[in-house]
Amino acid sequence: MSEETITLQQNQHPKASQTPKPTTYIDAFVDFAWKRLFATEESKPILIGLLNHLFKGRKYITDIEYGQNEHHGENAEEGGAIFDVYCTDADGTHFIIEIQRGYQKYFKERSIFYASKAISEQAPKGGRKEWAYDLNEVYVIAFLEDFRLPDGMKGEYVQDICLANRHTGKIFYDKLGFIFIEMLNFVKGPDELYTELDKWLYALKHLTEFTKRPEYLFGPEFDQLFNLAKYANLTKEERAMYNASLKRKWDNKNVLDYAVETATQKADQRATERERAKALAEKKELALDLAREMLADNEPIEKIVKYTKLSIEEIQSL
Repeated sequence: MSEETITLQQNQHPKASQTPKPTTYIDAFVDFAWKRLFATEESKPILIGLLNHLFKGRKYITDIEYGQNEHHGENAEEGGAIFDVYCTDADGTHFIIEIQRGYQKYFKERSIFYASKAISEQAPKGGRKEWAYDLNEVYVIAFLEDFRLPDGMKGEYVQDICLANRHTGKIFYDKLGFIFIEMLNFVKGPDELYTELDKWLYALKHLTEFTKRPEYLFGPEFDQLFNLAKYANLTKEERAMYNASLKRKWDNKNVLDYAVETATQKADQRATERERAKALAEKKELALDLAREMLADNEPIEKIVKYTKLSIEEIQSL
């Protein structure tokens, strides 16, 4: 087997050697693969199908146009944003599609910031006043690979968020939404894929485990998905970019895993030290109680020192 037919798939400790493991299909959750599967002209049918399954009839998308990924601030001090995938449909609806592999403290805030960029850029330039804030819809869709949102419901793998009245639950504004797909919560097997969305999520999550396309994942959209995802169909340059992207993913995960392992060890050590200190404090208190009783019985200091292991100074201070 040549080096070009090998992809590295195993997550290793930073000090461990990485062993090559062949895969038939690429890992969807790395930068190169994500863009290949969802951000090219060839992948348009895949993204359109996935979006329609996510919106479940609430929207029906027939075509999309990709937009620029990088969005600068209006001045040097204002922050910009770089989207993984950015597109609009025939009705002008904006879709920002992101992958988030690990936990980020301000992930929700980042999602709102991304949406705000897509909203603010709709304002006409040049001071036109007749616009009247007629906004197109904006949706942020994020696939969370290795973490869960802290307020998510157990067993729920799709969170569909909108602006609503806190007391009545009535939707306040239906042209802004956030869809978070928590892949860790998606644990269905092949015989539990009751919807097309289930099939899509299963395919994306288990892509590198397939040696051939499963029969239960059929249709033209899956034809395109498995064709684009096949490692053997990559050019030499694409394989190099994919393997580099995959290595960055492992490196980041190894660093995170090592940090978590080290933090856990330190926490365990601190807990052990606290328990030891607590035990010593309790032992000392028992010794002091015994010394007080012996003093009350007029026992000699030497005898009290012998039985309590306290110093003369500690006993005399009682």
